[in-house]
Amino acid sequence: MNPSEKPIYVTQPFLPPLDELQPYLKQIWESKQLTNGGPFHQELERKLADYLGVEHIALLSNGTLALVTALQTLRITGEVITTPFSFVATSHSLLWNGIRPVFVDIEPVTLNLDPEKIEAAITPHTTAILPVHVYGKPSDVDNIQKIADIYGLKVIYDAAHSFGVKYKDESLLKHGDLSILSFHATKVFNTFEGGAIVCPDAKTKRRVDDLKNFGFANEVTVVAPGINAKMNELQAAIGLLQLKYIDKAIERRREIDTQYREQLSRVTGITCPSLPPDTVYNHAYFPILVEKEYPLSRDGLYDKLRQHNIFPRRYFYPLISDFPMYRGLPSAVQSNLPVARKVADKVLCLPIYPLLTSEAQEQVIDLIAGN
Repeated sequence: MNPSEKPIYVTQPFLPPLDELQPYLKQIWESKQLTNGGPFHQELERKLADYLGVEHIALLSNGTLALVTALQTLRITGEVITTPFSFVATSHSLLWNGIRPVFVDIEPVTLNLDPEKIEAAITPHTTAILPVHVYGKPSDVDNIQKIADIYGLKVIYDAAHSFGVKYKDESLLKHGDLSILSFHATKVFNTFEGGAIVCPDAKTKRRVDDLKNFGFANEVTVVAPGINAKMNELQAAIGLLQLKYIDKAIERRREIDTQYREQLSRVTGITCPSLPPDTVYNHAYFPILVEKEYPLSRDGLYDKLRQHNIFPRRYFYPLISDFPMYRGLPSAVQSNLPVARKVADKVLCLPIYPLLTSEAQEQVIDLIAGN
């Protein structure tokens, strides 16, 4: 098979029609209000809360600052239990707040934080749990909350992958004390860059809003050592346009997911992790696990696809716990994370995005199948 003429990446951002952006730009230029909670910012907060089925949402300039600010909002200190199987922003947000990450292993099916491993990692210094809904699939929210309640811990969900996901007929974002979203260009819903914190009440949202604006409560009062994490009006305008197309975008992702599952189920040595039960899923990623029965190693398949101008990603490899700033932690030792390490060595995320053509997807499938 000849290489693809155009590169096929693991994802490609969905963008609304350019001409639909022009009226928003005109209004921004006329008002001269570029940031600091302008009209598009306020409108997007209202419309996102309604779309996502949550009461309060605070917009921020990106998902990483949303994580950093969420930890500040709840005044988290000491140690926080989290997963090694995620993007580095999850644990970097802890280090930025002077918090010690404590890694525990993941479940072999959901690939999310394993509740059965959490209790053994709790110490007198533990103040919170920071799970990730990996690939947008729900964590074991019920058991994690039970543990948090018993030990008096806060729960902040890294829900960067979970835009629009519903679990047991309600928004997945309602679980925990706070949930954060990312609107990065690679996400299901993007504002170029952007993020949000889902808050349980107006008081908490007000604290987030203060913290993301240097800690200013009003013109002359600074109530906390905040940061500049405000979403600007252009980002918000993009978000308002994206909301018009998000349902169609997710439906196209579902179609691609279905096709991968039907075709790859026939390939020996390729496992497609199951779809989560009781969940309205957003199909943010399509991971496969390359098992020992497959003729190539995971990295061998990765290289083969790249030679044909197809660029999957090994999300998430290496583990966060393998990076220099973390590997000296006691919880980062290999024996503590056997499932995460095994999965990290087998996982490969395939291209999935609304504008992926059927022909391009067939090329990916044929190469994996050895055709």
